[in-house]
Amino acid sequence: MSTSNHDHDKLTIDAVKKVGPCVVSIAISKFLPKMKNAYAMPFPNPFMFGESNNDDKEKVKIGGGSGFIVHPDGLILTNKHVVIDQEAEYTVITSEGEEYPAKVVSRDPIYDIAVLKINATGLETVKLGNSNKIELGQTVIAIGNALGMFSNTVSKGIISGLSRSISASLGSGGEMEHLRGVLQTDVAINQGNSGGPLIDLNGDAIGINTAIIFGAQNIGFSIPINWAKKDLEDIIKYGRIVKPYLGLLYVMLNKKLQKTYSLPIDYGALIVRDHNPSSIAIVPDSPADKAGVKENDIITELDGEKLGGESDLSDVLQKFQVDDEIEMTILRKDQTIKLKTKIEERK
Repeated sequence: MSTSNHDHDKLTIDAVKKVGPCVVSIAISKFLPKMKNAYAMPFPNPFMFGESNNDDKEKVKIGGGSGFIVHPDGLILTNKHVVIDQEAEYTVITSEGEEYPAKVVSRDPIYDIAVLKINATGLETVKLGNSNKIELGQTVIAIGNALGMFSNTVSKGIISGLSRSISASLGSGGEMEHLRGVLQTDVAINQGNSGGPLIDLNGDAIGINTAIIFGAQNIGFSIPINWAKKDLEDIIKYGRIVKPYLGLLYVMLNKKLQKTYSLPIDYGALIVRDHNPSSIAIVPDSPADKAGVKENDIITELDGEKLGGESDLSDVLQKFQVDDEIEMTILRKDQTIKLKTKIEERK
């Protein structure tokens, strides 16, 4: 028994040695008004400053997170919520302590993924694994820069759930993002190591560590790495993330919804507006609108693939490329109709 434990430890240590040099800290800074007479008064008076010019501002570090190098020419993967602030400046600090100004190349419109770029070449990179091959109970390691202070903090645990749905809070502005299909682990993930890699015992990244459910012990989440691969391919090819877009709001049907609304079927995507007063079910002039999709239609298939169970409309849509022509099978009242449209790029 002890030898297998020893082997396991050796694999862990080797994996961390392999990946550690590619994990970076991301420091977030912002120009904020200087605190005049901050020491003379117990509470600075917010009405003291008149018009503030840049001389009255100082660069203040307001937070940090983690990321990891995925391309030798300085592309770095992290969470979108780590770099959500468009006004802030981002600095990447390598495990060697070298600092680089970083530019946010793109923030994924759907997932909690962002890509940064630094001016450097010949960098060591993390090998990207295959998140579709992950198994429950598999050992995983999170590497990050805990709370922006301790670089390369390592936590080890197991995959405790696949394909979870969570609502994550992004940044301090109260933005919420609904993430489906994320990996659940019992690895401790905090704000500082958010954006760092979740690796397997081969040292391959299989996820990006992301939001934590506050108040819950030992529940961490990771974005499957396969979601990020497409983003990276797009950036290398087009310089931006390209997402397919149909332009509709929907709810996926199940037995409970079928019963509640007396619907004819318990699968498919029901096209319906949400509770937001300004909500519309179909975006005018979108591919769905051009195809003739109507509110209360149920899309049952996209190009012959049945929607329902694990096959959510947006997940199936991600399999297509922009400019692909697709056929939607639709149930409208008691009629089944086929509508064709050309997928556009999500702006």
